[in-house]
Amino acid sequence: MATELTHANAFALRDESILSLRKLRVAVVHDWLTTYAGSEKVLEQILLLFPQAELFTLVDHLPATRRTFVDGRIIHTSFLQNIPFSARLFRKLLWLFPLAIESFDLSLFDLILSSSHAVAKGVLTGPDQLHICYCHSPIRYAWDCQHEYLRQAKLDSGLMSLYARAALHYLRLWDVRTAPGVDHFIANSNFIARRIEKTYSRSAALIHPPVEIDKFPMICQKSDYYVTASRLVPYKRVDLIVQAFAKLPDRRLFVIGDGPEMRTCQKLAAGNVKLLGYQPDAALREIVGNARAFVFAAEEDFGISVVEAQACGTPVICYGKGGVLDSVADGDTGVYFSEQSPESIAGAIRRFESLTTLLSPFEIRAQAQRFCPEQFQNKFLRHVAARWKEHYSLLHGTAPLAEEGLAMSA
Repeated sequence: MATELTHANAFALRDESILSLRKLRVAVVHDWLTTYAGSEKVLEQILLLFPQAELFTLVDHLPATRRTFVDGRIIHTSFLQNIPFSARLFRKLLWLFPLAIESFDLSLFDLILSSSHAVAKGVLTGPDQLHICYCHSPIRYAWDCQHEYLRQAKLDSGLMSLYARAALHYLRLWDVRTAPGVDHFIANSNFIARRIEKTYSRSAALIHPPVEIDKFPMICQKSDYYVTASRLVPYKRVDLIVQAFAKLPDRRLFVIGDGPEMRTCQKLAAGNVKLLGYQPDAALREIVGNARAFVFAAEEDFGISVVEAQACGTPVICYGKGGVLDSVADGDTGVYFSEQSPESIAGAIRRFESLTTLLSPFEIRAQAQRFCPEQFQNKFLRHVAARWKEHYSLLHGTAPLAEEGLAMSA
């Protein structure tokens, strides 16, 4: 199970333990760089904490407008980078991912920090190196979400289904085999900590991902519409939210986002549902901030968008399972529904509207503040410092000091 790091635990460490990290040779390993989403926001904060780190990733195809946080840094990519059309097709080479991640030579580094939702944790490390994995999730499509992913990809039957299942079986075997190469796991939610324990039989510390709260100003006076915002992909279940509002014709819903499910949502949308497509950040913040409530139907590992909504003082109506249980307090900052169905969502909206005590935007905002980047930086840096101190003591029989120069070859 997860062990949440408290300020009391954090500040018990000596400052020298943190300063000593600056002298280490650090490798940061990330699955791939193709977009700027939740895992990349975590990566960004890790790189800020370790400016000397070199970055290793399977492929780097970040758009120019999103890559400022990695520019100027040494970036190593795998052989997948040189495959024609790898920006679009590399995910189809899933069976090569283990080979690609194991091709990185990290032998010159003291500390390896992996940011992993797929294969980054599988890098090869030695017994004198410390490997800490911030695990966004074990590989979802290879483990408990396999059947759902196969259905969504229309690979639940036929010859190609057999190939896909065999590839995922191989990936599971590899994934379990590489887990002992991680010295310490960090989970982004209690939900993921349980998944790590189930998958790898390992415990994990709990450090929630960073959310840029200050970019979402609180708005106290709400309008009379509801909103949802996400990529329109099957597992987000935006289609269920659209169908729920067909049962609530006197309520309005704004849907922000684009993706392969857009046409499905268009077919399901009643007259009270407006599909806004992609919206720039400023418009998204304004629409979410003015909404009566934010509706969320996915089973997420953590759910950054629900924290962003709460940063605006906007309550959240969400599926009561997964990572959102760490950030949304039922009856205080939002309302849960128990099933991923239009009926359950509609019932939760009615329950939300029947609450005798109005949810306070100030309390909702305060809930979101728990997940600000400063909290992440403090907990992550001090956790790494504590684990390094233990590791160094094990190797040398003494605690490191900042002025000693801690390169392990010294």
